[in-house]
Amino acid sequence: MDAGFVEGPRVIPAGVSFGATGGHCDETGLPRSLARANDYNADSVDAARHSVREVRKYGAQVIKVCATGGVFSRNTEPGQQQMTLAELTAVADEAHMWGLKVAAHAHGASGIADAIRAGIDTIEHASLIDAEGIRLAVQRGTWLSMDIYNTDFTQATGTEFGVTEDNLRKDREIGQLQRDNFRAAHRAGARMVFGSDAAIYPHGQNARQFAVMVEYGMTPAEAIRAATWNAAQALGREGDVGAIVTGRYGDLIAVSGDPLADVRMLETVPVVIKGGAVVRDAR
Repeated sequence: MDAGFVEGPRVIPAGVSFGATGGHCDETGLPRSLARANDYNADSVDAARHSVREVRKYGAQVIKVCATGGVFSRNTEPGQQQMTLAELTAVADEAHMWGLKVAAHAHGASGIADAIRAGIDTIEHASLIDAEGIRLAVQRGTWLSMDIYNTDFTQATGTEFGVTEDNLRKDREIGQLQRDNFRAAHRAGARMVFGSDAAIYPHGQNARQFAVMVEYGMTPAEAIRAATWNAAQALGREGDVGAIVTGRYGDLIAVSGDPLADVRMLETVPVVIKGGAVVRDAR
């Protein structure tokens, strides 16, 4: 896309996310006779530093680690911490040395808190964040990326798409808690970005989250800012994207009404402009 061979959006890739052996970022769905593993599993401080260097070598522009278990993996629970504070700190220090931001998949409270203490820049999901985690996020300016729409899709269609009952069970257990904690974190003044977790559901439904963010406490303007200016800051890209300002790329959309009055207007986007050129016009 950057070279112009394929038309598409701007992407800041993380490449391969990594974490602990047997954890959420590992290959946990196969028996030993068909053993597979994430090539970048990091089970020590030195291994964590090496994995940062190697995924960067192959093109990562942001580093993503799995600090806790997850919903859509086998033999992990969302609340389980799976990387130590020392390992998470090594990831953050190494990435920052190379000028890269770090995101941590973290559902559980202890993993969230240690990821923040380690200096990681954004916390993905943050489903079970507690008062201490919110306090740390506010104090340190850590970004929270809480994907509070996708449980609607998963619970409605998961069986149809082959999601296991164990995965659906974990999703049910944390879905409403995540939404309640989103409200609490927003009220406390935590910095927040729009995080969709697509393609847990099909790309194209991403904007359905705006309405859920508004339902759980944001104004439409705050929700839009979370997906634009806040996201640019979180990725260290506020110099070229995230705002309509002279010198930025000129990436814009047009909708048929006022999203500040009805944020659902953003769910149907007839016009897309990238770099000042119209790339979609479905009016």
